[in-house]
Amino acid sequence: MTTPSEKKYTFQSFSSVRWKGRELADVMERRKVDILCVQETRWKGSKARSIGAGFKLFYYGVDSKRNGVGVVLKEEFVRNVLEVKRVSDRVMSLKLEIEGVMLNVVSGYAPQVGCELEEKERFWSELDEVMESIPTGERVVIGADFNGHVGEGNTGDEEVMGKFGVKERNLEGQMVVDFAKRMDMAVVNTYFQKREEHRVTYKSGGRSTQKKRSEIEKKTKWWKLKKEECCEEFRQKLRQALGGQVVLPDDWETTAEVIRETGRKVLGVSSGRRKEDKETWWWNEEVQDSIQRKRLAKKKWDMDRTEENRQEYKELQRRVKREVSKAKQKAYDELYTRLDTREGEKDLYRLARQRDRDGKDVQQKVDKIRKDEVRKALKRMKSGKAVGPDDIPVEVWKCLGEAAVEFLASLFNRVLENLEKAYDRVPREELWYCMRKSGVAEKYVRVVQDMYERSRTVVRCAVGQTEEFNVEVGLHQGSALSPFLFAIVMDQLSEEVRQESPWTMMFADDIVICSESREQVEENLERWRFALERRGMKVSRSKTEYMCVNEREGSGTVRLQGEEVKKVQEFKYLGSTVQSNGECGKEVKKRVQAGWNGWRKVSGVLCDQKISARIKGKVYRTVVRPAMLYGLETVSLRKRQESELEVAELKMLRFSLGVTRLDRIRNEYIRGTAHVGRLGDKVREARLRWFGHVQRRDSEYIGRRMLDMGLPGRRQRGRPKRRYMDGINEDMKLVGARVEDAEDRDRWREMIRCGDP
Repeated sequence: MTTPSEKKYTFQSFSSVRWKGRELADVMERRKVDILCVQETRWKGSKARSIGAGFKLFYYGVDSKRNGVGVVLKEEFVRNVLEVKRVSDRVMSLKLEIEGVMLNVVSGYAPQVGCELEEKERFWSELDEVMESIPTGERVVIGADFNGHVGEGNTGDEEVMGKFGVKERNLEGQMVVDFAKRMDMAVVNTYFQKREEHRVTYKSGGRSTQKKRSEIEKKTKWWKLKKEECCEEFRQKLRQALGGQVVLPDDWETTAEVIRETGRKVLGVSSGRRKEDKETWWWNEEVQDSIQRKRLAKKKWDMDRTEENRQEYKELQRRVKREVSKAKQKAYDELYTRLDTREGEKDLYRLARQRDRDGKDVQQKVDKIRKDEVRKALKRMKSGKAVGPDDIPVEVWKCLGEAAVEFLASLFNRVLENLEKAYDRVPREELWYCMRKSGVAEKYVRVVQDMYERSRTVVRCAVGQTEEFNVEVGLHQGSALSPFLFAIVMDQLSEEVRQESPWTMMFADDIVICSESREQVEENLERWRFALERRGMKVSRSKTEYMCVNEREGSGTVRLQGEEVKKVQEFKYLGSTVQSNGECGKEVKKRVQAGWNGWRKVSGVLCDQKISARIKGKVYRTVVRPAMLYGLETVSLRKRQESELEVAELKMLRFSLGVTRLDRIRNEYIRGTAHVGRLGDKVREARLRWFGHVQRRDSEYIGRRMLDMGLPGRRQRGRPKRRYMDGINEDMKLVGARVEDAEDRDRWREMIRCGDP
């Protein structure tokens, strides 16, 4: 089914896919199919995956034995996906933007004739719901297995179907015709006169179909410059191209073009062909020949339905399955053997990134999150689940009803917005002034001015590039020089108001102002605002926050030009969370969440049961564990918080090794199998390593002064709070070290080191 359209693309629908992904990709490539709707996939899950030859499958299923739908896209259309909507294991849709045209592709699988009427009504209700959610004016294509016959002839139904249907119309076929009339669509395959065995499968593109060839950009082989002979030849050829000059010209465009052209001539360019699909190495000529013989046997049986032809086809089908299984096993054995070597480490991490990308539905710009999407997401979420770092369970949002939907939709869209960057606010004249005041040589100032003069840029997005436009303010985005220039500007503009650490701390445009009273904070904030805004910079009102660590001083407010500054109980600075009560519970929860985020990114490798436990442990130690340890060297953890981190770690390791608690395998065995030590020991090692680094600095270093700092006043009643040095003293006692030992770096590192098993 399709709505009227001037633009032609090749669509097709295919049933009973099962596990024939690579064969399916081969058929689409040979038949030049752009978009394929598949039914009866029998794949459990809701993901996207590469099936080879550049094709990507978006699928949904809840049972590995029945139903399941999906949509396969050609490589050039994958980056045009804006939205994936999975309604059920019988209906799903994709929204694409192709050359400015919004195209909706719906894949459906109607219940068979013998199914219950309730199930059939549910399918048509879901299909109606999808169609009603598509805005008027957008184009729609439905590739579905409706399990019905619309019948030959079209008397009375000329507006929705042709004359070349199949058999007599049944109840299911009448429902298809009624749906087409209701939605102003057409049953396209009934317009083409073909043999009966071909009319039962929907094909599109009857008239001249416009095709586009997708090519991969050829790249210069810059990696050859690692070889000394190539590097020397490149230097000589570049000098010749510049007319014998040793110094590069001031004109950037001319210089860049000469360098690129010389690189292409000397180093060469890539072929431009698609890289070999690492997941389909097994698709060799022998397998393809066997599949071709099976196809010929199938055609022979279709033309002559004898028992001999049927047995021949069945035998070839079984033989192909065996050969494919052997080829895949051999290829993957070689792959996993190589991954288990030092030479295969790069391929291992590349494979993890590729599997993470393949599993994502949308990898480019998306529309704003709608209220109905939030409403459906809340409806699908189960109650009684563990809370996240915000400590708010899903039951709260369900309880609040429509108010929660509006709030969450607004919140999620604010999170996705691109906030104003500090680099965009730097006036060019202030930049030249600050560079000269900092002592930068005039010739370098002129070089930077030449780089910024008449600069133009474009914005690249999923559907192409915008037209060029002038950039007349701010620093260049993405330039390696911009952070250095911004640091020069901030140093000069804050020279009069900046105080020594820890009263003022700066990292790029993130500034922390500390004072002993609310009045001092307000006064210092106003001084900073005046110093920056009089020179063209701007202090963000929406991102400026304050936190009070003394409850007796927390009753007042801080204002900036009469506008009240938001008060918070926790503040995140440079990736670490500081709480007003001095606790670190929030930071621990965020470290656990960061660990799970890292684990999901490499779960394609960690959950692959064919990869050895040693390799999984190495991936965990290099990708996941650093995310959990970040910033914890400055935190004094309690036993309960340390246990919280270790519980999360063991869950990840058990998932990776395919082990559950029902298997009754001890934690020590899990750690030994993966060669991963206790996370608490690694936290202690990081804490002592940081302490030794600080201890070796001079007494004026900010870290030393903070370690020796004592809070004024008397302690409150009750159990004393755990201090950082309390944890350090316990750690040193555990490893048998003294403060004096930190002066010898090598000896200190040897004493505190805690290796993995």
